[in-house]
Amino acid sequence: MHIEFRHLRTIKAIHDAGGLAKAAEILHITQSALSHQVKGLEDQAGVELFARRSKPLRLSAAGLKLLRLAERILPEIDATEAEFAAIRQGRAGRLHIAIECHACFEWLFPVLEAFRRVWPEIDIDIRPGLAFTALQALAREDVDLVISSDPDRLEGITFNPLFDYSPTFIASASNPLAAKPYVEARDFADQTLITYPIDRARSDVFSLLLTPAKVEPKAHRQVELTTVILMLVASGRGVAVLPDWVLREAKYQPDYVTKRVTEHGLTKRLYAATREEDVTAPYMAHFLRLARTEPVKLQRA
Repeated sequence: MHIEFRHLRTIKAIHDAGGLAKAAEILHITQSALSHQVKGLEDQAGVELFARRSKPLRLSAAGLKLLRLAERILPEIDATEAEFAAIRQGRAGRLHIAIECHACFEWLFPVLEAFRRVWPEIDIDIRPGLAFTALQALAREDVDLVISSDPDRLEGITFNPLFDYSPTFIASASNPLAAKPYVEARDFADQTLITYPIDRARSDVFSLLLTPAKVEPKAHRQVELTTVILMLVASGRGVAVLPDWVLREAKYQPDYVTKRVTEHGLTKRLYAATREEDVTAPYMAHFLRLARTEPVKLQRA
């Protein structure tokens, strides 16, 4: 027996309408075409689906079985069609994000909250990009966007510029470097440097300052959480270089001092890597727009 979705819609329409004439109007077909369709379905089933002598028209026991099937399946079909329509119209989709920087959570959550209010149907997820190769996951479509400060040339991947930030030195107010207008590479030679647990090549303070100057800190300690880094710095256990948006509150607290790194300061750019075909999706374009503007508010705070 070959049952099509139209057969299930027919059975339900006749049951709901109580007759062929009204059901034909609901289905936008002629009563003759509807009768022919029912006859064909009964021929396939080998049983009558309606008790034709009853008024209003009632389903037989076999017809009721098809009605129960229709009541289970048709809502799922309708929901799937609505979901596909939303995707075509740009109202629905998936935004799974991989993050290659610990400190990005500071500005990403406000961005996602603003995004969620406008795009409630978008499936959002966040995966720290440090435990796997985030850009390869993007190419495989395991994730949809990667926050990174290290752009690369990859086929089919677009690095969308978000905003520039300043890696900024922070130390205890009692640290000897507190008296300097800015810090240089050689100032770290007698300091314990606290960083996130990432490769040196991806650490701003190493890649932009210490490695080119061939300077090694007295000690290097890696800490997962920003709050713990700041706590250790305040207690004089070490110094750190963190993005300016992370230090928006700490720089006003008496326990800390913040300084430019080098006389003219350092600048780094953050990117959102996406697949080329996804950039123009309305929800993706809106996320990128928020990600370019919301963090700036934190930098100015």
